[in-house]
Amino acid sequence: MMLDWNDYRRQLKSTTGDLGKLSPGTMDGYRAMATAYKDSGHLDAKMRELMSIAVAVALRCDGCITVHTDAAIRHGATREEIAEACNVAISISAGAAVVYSARVLDAHAMHPSVAKPAT
Repeated sequence: MMLDWNDYRRQLKSTTGDLGKLSPGTMDGYRAMATAYKDSGHLDAKMRELMSIAVAVALRCDGCITVHTDAAIRHGATREEIAEACNVAISISAGAAVVYSARVLDAHAMHPSVAKPAT
């Protein structure tokens, strides 16, 4: 069964509200940080939300996915634009896997039990 994203978004609003009551300073700080960039005027709201979707997918954050997908739709993003944002996340995630695979090979090469090639 697929996740009911609308219900999940409502649940998050409630539980993050509870967190805000328990830790108001933390949530106030988060809200300030989460909205500070909106004043620059360099990117429109739809573009920021599409970027947020790409980051949410790359970070694997379901809460971010539902909140930013909702906001992107409210700012006029189409299904195709949202899919393109997801494509960016896929390419970044695949690229990160390539880079970190190279790091694994470096770690292997530096391991004390691995014979060093003659230079």
